[in-house]
Amino acid sequence: MPRPLRVASAQVGHIDLTTPRSSILSRLISLLDQAAAQSVQLVVFPETTFTTFFPRYFLGEAELGSYYERDGFLEGGENNVLRTFVCHAGKLGLDVVVGYAESTPDIEALRKGLYTPSSAPLPPVLSKYRKVHLPGTYEPFSTDPKTTNQLEKRYFRPGDLGFEAFRAPGLKAKWPPAQSPIVGMLICNDRRWAEGWRCYGLQGVEIMCIGYNTTAWAPELWGSSPDLTREQAREDAMFHHKLVVQANAYTNSTFCITSARTGLDDNHFELISGSMIVSPQGRILAENKTSSDELIVADVDLDECKPGKAKTFCFERHRRVECYGRIVGQRGVVEPPEEA
Repeated sequence: MPRPLRVASAQVGHIDLTTPRSSILSRLISLLDQAAAQSVQLVVFPETTFTTFFPRYFLGEAELGSYYERDGFLEGGENNVLRTFVCHAGKLGLDVVVGYAESTPDIEALRKGLYTPSSAPLPPVLSKYRKVHLPGTYEPFSTDPKTTNQLEKRYFRPGDLGFEAFRAPGLKAKWPPAQSPIVGMLICNDRRWAEGWRCYGLQGVEIMCIGYNTTAWAPELWGSSPDLTREQAREDAMFHHKLVVQANAYTNSTFCITSARTGLDDNHFELISGSMIVSPQGRILAENKTSSDELIVADVDLDECKPGKAKTFCFERHRRVECYGRIVGQRGVVEPPEEA
């Protein structure tokens, strides 16, 4: 029995450090309206959807605080940007996955949540995920505002929720009594680590939702060769982005929706695009055509996940867990000894 679903990646163009949140919100509302007009059921938004990617800047404590969504933010006032966004999506009947910086009494983390529409005034969080693999450094490479720092280790802690898949019952309305879709979430750098993908694959994931802010040029972060040009760096970043997404979608037999924050922030910091919808065979079904706000839409059939899960990547039949102990028992590289 087919299990059709119309999904979308909501790519968001450049956002400067001083861009007003009201301006950002109006752009996001427009993307939601476009999705509803095209009968989309699930929309995936980027990492740090409501602000610029502030970990590239070395910020003071007072300034830094304005970029986090605080614990209990959804119960806040009517002018709360995230609350307004989620309520608008709920009124349109859209399931949305959206990323933001979260601050609670216990942790500051990069978070994604899937909000599902309901009859309640405030759409509930169906599931949440916190970024696990934080790149970069604690200390800035330089305090020069033109330096592309990566200070996630300074501003956040690694996620503490693991890689927990979940069902999205609101997405199966068109094909009862079939089971609800199984959904997973990753954030940016997490997509480069196969361990998270496999954890989701072992739960039968059918839709992976990934938002990111990936720089096109960061020689201090990469330790790049001085001969590497900006154009070559951009091409490499895009190649690696597509490589890990397409390969891991294939090896875990899952659809994947990726959503970029892209463009040229503050007329200096360039972020790649690469927003796309990928099939369980690793093929790109739809992708962005611009480096600005854009909705990328595709019709998928979740039953296309079944052949890979039943044959080539039938984990129960083919995995040999007795051979994989090193993966969870060892953190860093331990090289084999030299022969005498």
